[in-house]
Amino acid sequence: MLTSFLTAEWRKLAMVNYTVSPDLLQPFVPKNTELDLFEGQCFVSLIGFLFDKVSLLGVPIPFHTTFEEVNLRFYVKHRTKEGQWKRGVTFVKEIVPKYAVSWVANAVYHEPYVTLPMRHEWQTTNEQLRVSYEWKQKQWNRLELLADATSIPLAAGSLEEFITEHYWGYTKYNNFTTYEYGVEHPRWEVYPVKTHIVDVNFEAVYGPNFGFLSHQSPHSALLAEGSAIVVKSAQKL
Repeated sequence: MLTSFLTAEWRKLAMVNYTVSPDLLQPFVPKNTELDLFEGQCFVSLIGFLFDKVSLLGVPIPFHTTFEEVNLRFYVKHRTKEGQWKRGVTFVKEIVPKYAVSWVANAVYHEPYVTLPMRHEWQTTNEQLRVSYEWKQKQWNRLELLADATSIPLAAGSLEEFITEHYWGYTKYNNFTTYEYGVEHPRWEVYPVKTHIVDVNFEAVYGPNFGFLSHQSPHSALLAEGSAIVVKSAQKL
């Protein structure tokens, strides 16, 4: 049985989604999983959010209870021995501002975490919500969304539902080994997005394979309120 390793809140998840060729992602797909498509399209998402009230095994870690994260992820699914599908995500890279967080995530979950300077800003004015996340790799990169200040439920069958309703993480440790862990949270509400700004050097941050995203307009953007979450311990598939 998987145990609860980490509890926290994920708040104000800013997401911009790009359509890409499945061939781009095949080298990153963990063994025993396959790409999960939405209406025949393959997506990667750039996501910024705030980790808050973080505890490991029920214990808050001083100076590491609140911090930003930005990640680039895509969507996969795993078929169990019983024939059931588990829908999950795989990360290209995850960025946090705390070295200890990167160390734990790399050691326990074998996730591709790196540590960079980060900052965020939330601002509500005139019934509009502005959410911005920035991280510095030689230069500051920025992901910013402007949305309505009132959240609404997810629409059934929507892309927003597809992007947010993945409850498993799959890590490609090597070509032969995959780690799996569960993530628990309630169904999120979203803020209707008006405009977005993506000022990111994708090649510098994520490598030459993803450099073209700097010149590609996102397919869509969404802003989720988030919630309390539980991350289960990892195990080999």
